[in-house]
Amino acid sequence: MTDLPSRVFIKEEGPREGFQIEKRLIPTTEKIRLVDALSDTGLDYIQVTSFVHPGKVPGMADAEAVVAGMTPRDGVRYAGLWLNQQGLIRAIATGRLYLEGKLTLYASDAFLKRNQNRDPQQQLAAQPELVKMYQAHGIPVRTGFVTAAFGCNFEGDVAPAKIVALVNEMRAIARDQGEDLSLIGLGDTMAWATPERIRRVVGMVQDANPDVDLSLHLHDTRGLGLANAYAGLQMGVQHFDAAVAGLGGCPFAAHAGAAGNICTEDFVLMCEEMGIETGVDLEKLAECARLAEEIVGHPLPGKVKTGGSLAALRSRIAAS
Repeated sequence: MTDLPSRVFIKEEGPREGFQIEKRLIPTTEKIRLVDALSDTGLDYIQVTSFVHPGKVPGMADAEAVVAGMTPRDGVRYAGLWLNQQGLIRAIATGRLYLEGKLTLYASDAFLKRNQNRDPQQQLAAQPELVKMYQAHGIPVRTGFVTAAFGCNFEGDVAPAKIVALVNEMRAIARDQGEDLSLIGLGDTMAWATPERIRRVVGMVQDANPDVDLSLHLHDTRGLGLANAYAGLQMGVQHFDAAVAGLGGCPFAAHAGAAGNICTEDFVLMCEEMGIETGVDLEKLAECARLAEEIVGHPLPGKVKTGGSLAALRSRIAAS
């Protein structure tokens, strides 16, 4: 427990991670409504959309309209996701997004084929060109990300040593192009992580890369999202991706159950009760979770939006 961080940094991905997988197309105005509400919670990073092929992910066909319609707040970074250079060009063209260069490698060859229609050699070869493109636009390259870092629905378990090797490859590519990766993300894309696996993989990557920070992108498909986040906190991880109300999932991951990221407000509650600062107003965030549920029109897995926060309960008890 001595490695618990005093502060965590949350990347809110609900508007992108959540709406991309909904069977019903969400109106652009409703997407903007949620983004604007999240902007008032204290979150300082919101991933608002994804610049992907509309034929493959119809729910993201209005990416430019969402970015154009939101009302930016000071101190909030609004980001988008892209999988290739075409997507990056679209994101740049909006003129309203926080842009950061990221290298991405996959621990699963089968999932890489489904997600990007590439083999590992093609994905590896694309990274130096991606760095050059970022540099041409003055975009810093500081982040690397390993997808399916804890297991895959198509290939099964992934050896931790493979994750370490992929991280080494990404860092070498960045160095060859004059860049230095300072943050490495590990994605539990298909929810194979367990607390023990988190400790094992994170520990091995930390041992091999003591000079970089780690982030975790965790899914709650099998109900272990918060337990895995807790294990990450115990390992000193400070950076977490999360989705309001537990929205989301990857449309190419073949999930059979609820596939959302860890729920932002539930994670914030856990951190607050552990004395870990988040910078987020939990009551406002819970309101956003209820709004998200209203927008999608079906129950979402987050718990705090229904059960309430302990701080609010303590206040009511004290007042009575």
